[in-house]
Amino acid sequence: MNRILLLPGDGIGPEVTREARRVLEAAAGRFDLKLEFEEGLIGGAAIDAEGTPLSDAVVETARQCRAVLMGAVGGPKWDALGVDVRPEKGLLRIRKELGLFANLRPARMVPALVGASSLKPEVVAGLDLLVVRELTGGIYFGEPRGRSEVAGRRSACNTMVYDEDEIVRISKVAFESARKRRGEVTHVHKANVLDVSQLWVEVVEEVAKEYSDVTLSHQLVDSMAMLLLRDPQRFDVIVTGNLFGDILSDEAAELTGSLGMLPSASLGEGGVGLYEPVHGSAPDIAGEDKANPLAAILSVAMLFEHSLDAVAAAAAVQDAVAAALAEGHRTGDLVGDTGVTPVGCREMGDIVLAKLSES
Repeated sequence: MNRILLLPGDGIGPEVTREARRVLEAAAGRFDLKLEFEEGLIGGAAIDAEGTPLSDAVVETARQCRAVLMGAVGGPKWDALGVDVRPEKGLLRIRKELGLFANLRPARMVPALVGASSLKPEVVAGLDLLVVRELTGGIYFGEPRGRSEVAGRRSACNTMVYDEDEIVRISKVAFESARKRRGEVTHVHKANVLDVSQLWVEVVEEVAKEYSDVTLSHQLVDSMAMLLLRDPQRFDVIVTGNLFGDILSDEAAELTGSLGMLPSASLGEGGVGLYEPVHGSAPDIAGEDKANPLAAILSVAMLFEHSLDAVAAAAAVQDAVAAALAEGHRTGDLVGDTGVTPVGCREMGDIVLAKLSES
């Protein structure tokens, strides 16, 4: 029996997670995979109910599961809280507790959505890249950190720190991923300024010697931000640290037309994977049945592939999403100026389920 922990989170998280679970159960049934579900709280919902963004009990439950399927966390309701107790702290903690050091964020252009991108169709047609982001080190976790008063002035400090072992393991994930794709890795850094990035360049070069079948290139992060808009088709696998990866993966996501289309997987050495849509909690539309559930549903496809070793089930989910979009079905974030009447979150889930049963 494969235990799956559901952490719906805040805002639209419960809505998109509900649709993702429906697709997960349907595809599992079709491919004879036995699932058992647990449910817990994270983020603002956990703060309201338990006084903490992530309880020890939920962490322990997660350790006993094959995978965690999460919604989104945060919202204006909790913005006034201190950094250490805000909803996002729950997300950072579960990544750290489960040793989820590798965040995989694919950005693929579905042919039916080429017109939804803000870039010209010829720039994004055929786009298929993967951002491999180091997830448990860098400036989000480095010490010292915090606020203080220096000479009567407010001061704050965050520390970017990596050791070579952290860089080696994320680099290997990138090179192994590239072997299954087009065989190209682009390392993104700021080595002209940062000592940390200089170490990254050295270590990535050393790891590359073990992968003679993969081509390695390096790119400064500022020029990379420009190239992703100018020529995104040239990139295959992008590997980088926590901060740069956070920013660039959101930029890559927007190329596809909407953050509502982008899934992610967070993997580590402990055997538990965490899967979540890239988008935020969108509290302005929460509870209105307007959310796009496709990123959460595509996260289910990644769950099948990476945690359940069910490649056929993953492909079936991806094909069902593509078929729904090919027929012209769109949630509000994908409509643009097409004049198409948008479908709601629940209806889009129904449509994907129908396509899944037809394939």
